[in-house]
Amino acid sequence: MNTLPPVRRLRVAIIGGGFSGAALAWHLAQAHRPERLSISVIEPRRAIGGGLAYSSEEPSHRVNVPAVRMSMAPGDPQHFARWLAGSGELDRDADAIWKNGDAYPRRRVFGRYVAEHLAPHLASGAVRHVGGLATGVTPDANGAGWIVQTSAGPVIADIVVLAATHPAPAIPAALASVAEAPGFVADPYAASALAGIGPDAAVLIVGSGLTSADMVAELDRRGHRGRILALSRRGLRSRGHPDVRGEPFGDFASAPATSALGLLKSIRATLAAARKANVNWQSVFDQLRLQGPVLWAALAPSERARLVRQLRVFWDVHRFRIAPQVASVLDRRQATGTFDIIAARLVASNDEGENLAVSFQRRGRTRIETARFDAVINTTGPAHGQALQLNPALRSLAEAGLIRVDAHGLGIETNLDSRAIGRDGKAIAGLFVAGPLARGTFGELMGLPEVARHAQRVAAEIARLVDRFPSTSAVGANAGDVAIAR
Repeated sequence: MNTLPPVRRLRVAIIGGGFSGAALAWHLAQAHRPERLSISVIEPRRAIGGGLAYSSEEPSHRVNVPAVRMSMAPGDPQHFARWLAGSGELDRDADAIWKNGDAYPRRRVFGRYVAEHLAPHLASGAVRHVGGLATGVTPDANGAGWIVQTSAGPVIADIVVLAATHPAPAIPAALASVAEAPGFVADPYAASALAGIGPDAAVLIVGSGLTSADMVAELDRRGHRGRILALSRRGLRSRGHPDVRGEPFGDFASAPATSALGLLKSIRATLAAARKANVNWQSVFDQLRLQGPVLWAALAPSERARLVRQLRVFWDVHRFRIAPQVASVLDRRQATGTFDIIAARLVASNDEGENLAVSFQRRGRTRIETARFDAVINTTGPAHGQALQLNPALRSLAEAGLIRVDAHGLGIETNLDSRAIGRDGKAIAGLFVAGPLARGTFGELMGLPEVARHAQRVAAEIARLVDRFPSTSAVGANAGDVAIAR
């Protein structure tokens, strides 16, 4: 009796099960039958899909864009909105719908949406959740695959995709003296991170972006009524959404600027045209987001560096907007005098036992001021430039010369196919990067729509490799063995 040779499966290990890794796994599972592809998602959290951004159980932490603009499926913008309408979540959250009818649900709700869409693929075995932390990645003995060491045991793969979560914020050097103090909050999204802050506590928040706004909203929900001061170099608060959403406005891609200054002039001219046409500025920045990859590609490396160095902070506060529910808390606290934002640089700090003394210099002034706080919360943003040192799996690859930091210090250098670039400047065929860590190559890769599109593109690259291999193994070969030339 003749027996069929074993089916050859391409083994893909995705390091990181936040939105980037989950979206990639979902797109891969949608495109191929389980007998052609084996997908392992290495994620220490209990569920895949939440990650740092969408795992928070804090009720005041909301998605920062309307639900109609969030989707795992780039070709179906209403994918999440339809699920949300039928999920029952809006019935349990009276504040989710804003005055203009847009929905801004709690962030954990989006994590649930991602997890529910992955659930059938987990149940069928097409996707496997490896519940551990990736601690190292090395080529196998034959050089045709990879061994991913995890706290749950080794994972053998033909392709590895680096979709690691955002690194924790780096602690500013000026705060090193208080970093071990009970009142210092190093990880603002850790469970119950703010639970120990009393209602009348004087609080310093280092940073004034989205995370800073989240902390003010959470403190307020917990009944905090004391003084909150947010401090950042520029003192810029994240902007909000318009009362009425408009369509993207302007055209930056037909003749993309080739310099940072040229791009700035183009943005200013388009903003002026938008004002004349009674179009809100948010619509201009929505167009910039959509055309971002074209704009980034048109800039020489030196101009990209200039853009990051001089304009990134202004881009961030307009691009990464806060939910109106959160903005209303900040507005109310500022109006009552219990919240303020200043532009200043940190100088020094000291743990005085009962409180934390922090010295700073306001922008444009020479005098050093010292103020005392009961709590200091670090919201300086992910330390992407240190990701290769802080993440053990990435560190192992960097030490082996298989990945390197991109030229702008934003993450990992890749080619245009999202393959990692090694120390020798050559692409590593079986090693991909998905999500924000690839933004040095692709530009705007922090927002959910952009991450979803990038996950889809990486999935398409891997799908081409799957299609290239025969459907059955040679006689005597081990099922699942596929050589990926490097």
